[in-house]
Amino acid sequence: MEIVILTLFFLYGIIFGSFFNVVGLRVPKKESIVSPPSHCTNCKRKLGPKDLVPIFSYIFLKGKCRTCGTKISPVYPIMEFITGALFALAYYQLGFSFELIVAILFISLLVIITVSDFAYMLIPDKVLLPFAITLLGLRLVIPISPWWDSLLGAVVGFGVLFLIAVVSKGGMGGGDIKLFFVLGLVLGTANTLLTLFLASVIGSVAGLYMLKKSGKGRKTPVPFGPSIALAAVISYFWGADFVEWYMHLFI
Repeated sequence: MEIVILTLFFLYGIIFGSFFNVVGLRVPKKESIVSPPSHCTNCKRKLGPKDLVPIFSYIFLKGKCRTCGTKISPVYPIMEFITGALFALAYYQLGFSFELIVAILFISLLVIITVSDFAYMLIPDKVLLPFAITLLGLRLVIPISPWWDSLLGAVVGFGVLFLIAVVSKGGMGGGDIKLFFVLGLVLGTANTLLTLFLASVIGSVAGLYMLKKSGKGRKTPVPFGPSIALAAVISYFWGADFVEWYMHLFI
């Protein structure tokens, strides 16, 4: 029975992941997420049901438009799969609990901002604000312990990133600063700081790899949102274990 439920969460995840791709790509461009319907960006053909099956359409179509043969970005199936895997992980870790609601919304936010930041180097306020309001409301009725830690985490997350931006004279994007406010609501203070540490490590490694691969200079901007998203997932599900392991190294 457990396998069936995990499979259902994965399937729900890839379906929502397909929608999150649309949100992440359209909202930064101030486009409607419902109109026009999904279409090929090259030949403008409206996509049919056979083109819109998450992950599988990409595989069956060999990553190309069925009409004009234009290559389809692998970002679509990758983010669909990641969303499905994270939805299933959330259920596996939390079961049918109230916290599962927070986890699903949190994952949804992270997937959307990852797509958006990859595509445009932008984390839109129109995405952050609705999630911030919703997650704040949820944390008031589904609090972490102590209940005020989510509020403190939001203030600390925003404050630390804002201070970095000031000191570095714009080295940190405004979207990243606001994102850490939302992360703090969900994670609390300790896990927010852990997220910042892990994101810095992940971002440094990813940034060096991308710069080496592209052959561009060090001043080339690299999206930080995906690194934050990965670090936030690690902190949310395994933050306490990570901190305990780290403390044991010095005790």
